[in-house]
Amino acid sequence: MPPGSERVNPRILREGIRVLAVAIRAEPRVFTLSVLASALYAAMTVGTAQVLGWVTEDVVLPAFASGHTTAGALTGAAAAIVGVAFFKALGVAGRRFYAGLMQYRMQARYRREVTRQYLRLPLAWHHRHPTGQLLSNANADVEASWAPLAPLPMAVGVLFMLVIAAVSIVLTDVTVAIVGFLVFPAIAMLNVVYQRRLAPVATRAQQLRAEVSEVAHESFEGGLVVKTLGREDAETARFTARAHALRDANVAVGRVRGLFDPVLEALPNLGVLAVLLIGSMRLQSHAMTAGDLVHVAYLFTLLAWPIRALGWVLAEVPRSVVGWNRVRGVLDAGGSLPYGEQELAAGGPAALEVRAVRFGYEDGARVLHDVSFEAGAGRTIALVGPTGSGKSTLTNLLVRLVDPADGSVLLDGVDARDVRAGGVAATAALVPQQTFLFDDTVRGNVTLGLDLPDERVWEALRLAQAEGFVAALPDGLDTRVGERGATLSGGQRQRLALARALVRRPRLLVLDDATSSVDPQVEERILAALRERDAGATVLVVAYRKATIALADEVVYLDHGRVTARGSHAELLERSEGYRNLVNAYERAEAEHEAIDHEAIETGGEEALR
Repeated sequence: MPPGSERVNPRILREGIRVLAVAIRAEPRVFTLSVLASALYAAMTVGTAQVLGWVTEDVVLPAFASGHTTAGALTGAAAAIVGVAFFKALGVAGRRFYAGLMQYRMQARYRREVTRQYLRLPLAWHHRHPTGQLLSNANADVEASWAPLAPLPMAVGVLFMLVIAAVSIVLTDVTVAIVGFLVFPAIAMLNVVYQRRLAPVATRAQQLRAEVSEVAHESFEGGLVVKTLGREDAETARFTARAHALRDANVAVGRVRGLFDPVLEALPNLGVLAVLLIGSMRLQSHAMTAGDLVHVAYLFTLLAWPIRALGWVLAEVPRSVVGWNRVRGVLDAGGSLPYGEQELAAGGPAALEVRAVRFGYEDGARVLHDVSFEAGAGRTIALVGPTGSGKSTLTNLLVRLVDPADGSVLLDGVDARDVRAGGVAATAALVPQQTFLFDDTVRGNVTLGLDLPDERVWEALRLAQAEGFVAALPDGLDTRVGERGATLSGGQRQRLALARALVRRPRLLVLDDATSSVDPQVEERILAALRERDAGATVLVVAYRKATIALADEVVYLDHGRVTARGSHAELLERSEGYRNLVNAYERAEAEHEAIDHEAIETGGEEALR
């Protein structure tokens, strides 16, 4: 949407009312209480004017005229003033409390809904939406959607107050009422102009917040790449451009408010001066009393500020509509994975079958072409192929992060699409290429909130060959590992990620190059432990090393998205030239890497490796 396309027109106003109606339907009791408190404030505001008029006419002026007064008169006047002030304060407190409660409840509710929707939506949807934009949807856009809720009860109370005050002023003196009421159309017209000027720049600022969040997130995520390639200045310039654009948009908002706010403040005061001028003339002609003049002037003084509440609501409407549309864009997004009702068995390794699977990413070429193979329960399958052959895509299909365009993935003979929600996740576990650890303890990263005994955590760490280094950490399982596991080595992070999968005792374990950062000997011990444990699992491992591949019961060779060969490692070395060349190339590259490291240590020590 181009900047400046939004205006506070009837369509925007109708959309804003619909957004507010959503909140009112969601929190009817809280909204009713906030409006009642606001009505109490409005009634007491008018009551204050009447009390001051009565005190002026019946207590103050007689006291000046006679030169004395009575304690009873003063006590009655004080009691009346304190009484209306108390109930007025009660109305203010109730209005603010319930309005804030309603606003924060709606924000919390829709943050949860947006987050749940993120978890429901498939990876294909996430691939099309930058993370920074998603963060903005769940935070800034949700806040903007419900920003009008804070002044809304005040605005509703203002309408009630205007009716009571208008009737009271008209009944007091029609001439003064006509003069004073000329101010309200002027304020209303100025508010309309104000919102028309404010809406486009406020909308632009809201859009730029998402863009700044997006660029910042990318910069943080790609910090290592930026530093290693010496692109700090370019990345800083990219962020600076967006930050300056947001700054300019916010300054534009401030300019509009700075231009109109003083005028909106001045108009009611000018109305009060006009009322006092005409009222003084009416007072001299004995057409009204001093108490009536105080009553009317005080009412106009009080009404000047509450009328602004209507403007505050209108000011937030364009941002609210923009934020709501962005939030609804997430909540209405399609593509969530459908689920069936079938249950999978609870124990023992799972049988896996991939049947004529085809898959392609949106706006991209097809990645997998009629991929078919089986993995019997308890067997270990090595998936081997060159870069870009579709191995990682296939692992995502096996644990149903995405569904195939054609064909099916079967677990124990059941199509994964027919399994109940959560059933595949309870049966299969994926350890991906990119290891992610939370800024939490070792225990927290392994259990991810599951209430598991320490014995089970240590069992998973032993299987992942992580028991030794975890035990050596300062606080053992309670040691915090830092953001993304920054205090651990790459191999240690991979082993914790593997333990995270193993602690759930999956029946199908999918390892997408999940041990590439550990020593070959450690990797061999890990795979051997997986094969020998009592509650075994079917294992599919994306592998490169000959030693790892040799441990598999069967090798599936994937090339250009097709299964071109299957069999044992020895069989494929004999009959598949592509497989033979690939595995030998990996072995030569690894041998050369180890030789370079060994030479560096001998000639320069550890310092040469840094």
